Amino acid sequence: MLIYADNAATTAVSKKAVEAMLPYFTQQYGNASSIHTAGQMANKAMQEARADISNILGCEPKELIFTSGGSESDNQAIVSAALLGAKKGKKHIISSKIEHHAVLHVLDKLKKEGYDITLLDVSPEGIVSAADVEAAIREDTALVTIMFANNEIGTLQPIAEIGEICKKHGVIFHTDAVQAVGHVPINVKEMNIDMLSFSAHKFHGPKGIGGLYVRKGIRLSPLIEGGAQERGLRAGTENVAAIVGMAAALKEQVENMDKNAEKLKKMRDRLMDSVLAAVPRSRVNGDRQKRLPGNVSFCFEGIEGESLLLMLDSMGICGSSGSACTSGSLDPSHVLLAIGLPHEIAHGSLRLTFSEYNTEEEIDYIINAVPKVVSRLRDMSPMWERIVKEDK
Repeated sequence: MLIYADNAATTAVSKKAVEAMLPYFTQQYGNASSIHTAGQMANKAMQEARADISNILGCEPKELIFTSGGSESDNQAIVSAALLGAKKGKKHIISSKIEHHAVLHVLDKLKKEGYDITLLDVSPEGIVSAADVEAAIREDTALVTIMFANNEIGTLQPIAEIGEICKKHGVIFHTDAVQAVGHVPINVKEMNIDMLSFSAHKFHGPKGIGGLYVRKGIRLSPLIEGGAQERGLRAGTENVAAIVGMAAALKEQVENMDKNAEKLKKMRDRLMDSVLAAVPRSRVNGDRQKRLPGNVSFCFEGIEGESLLLMLDSMGICGSSGSACTSGSLDPSHVLLAIGLPHEIAHGSLRLTFSEYNTEEEIDYIINAVPKVVSRLRDMSPMWERIVKEDK
């Protein structure tokens, strides 16, 4: 048995997305920038996909550019806003301590270039306070960038409230919505979002393709030079097949969003309650309600997360200890540290993330397996032995 419970890292490409892509590999394979018939057929498909995605996000097609994924979109959005701010003498950027490294690393780079970066604390549930965002805004604030949903603990942020605050103060608002698009309702205009990043492989589209919404009136700076593609904002031959597949996957996800969310929440909550009841000194990370439907994040005292993952993998369960982008790191998650967990507890983390392809039978298997593995690891752990002695 193989149970895939790491959908926050990547998802299976849906059948509809595969079917939509196939003709653009072997039949309609023209370069979308070419003026001949084959090229214009490819361009037409790409523009239809752009219109479909824009309609879902609540923006205009011209406000959407295609990128290689979330990391590129985050980098381009943040760097562009920083450059715009610098031209006006504004070099202050606000973010949070639980952002994805695609945001945090570019902020580190900007800090070295003279920008002032404010990283806001979060609540023990992993939620950014909109009031803290407003309190941090200054005359020289160029950008607020707060993720829509956390990739590790699944918490949903008060995006509409933050967007309203930023609009009131005339500050550009960007959100990394890589984990949220396709899973929760999003309308960029209603939520006063100025820039939004997303990636297809998080909602059953192909890897290597994503997008960036940029509100009309914001001047975007290209990261990649060399061609006039994407209105000169992102050079490189367009990946038409992947773009078409992304649109097909997103349409399918949105059409089934309510049904999928209901199913996932039931599985998520049953798993959380069952494991917490069976495993002493365990906890769920993040808010129990304000979280992605398919995200479960645990911490188990007295064990190491990597050992837990390896033993679960030997039982056919694919999980994660946090972000896929830092899976090789031995350091505890910066997200878990930011919500106040000490190092020794943060090390014992487990993230299980599900899609609508998972079944109740798989949840039953995980509910049975996790307590057994935790117990086995604790039997071998000097750390757990010390915890037990201290409790007596």
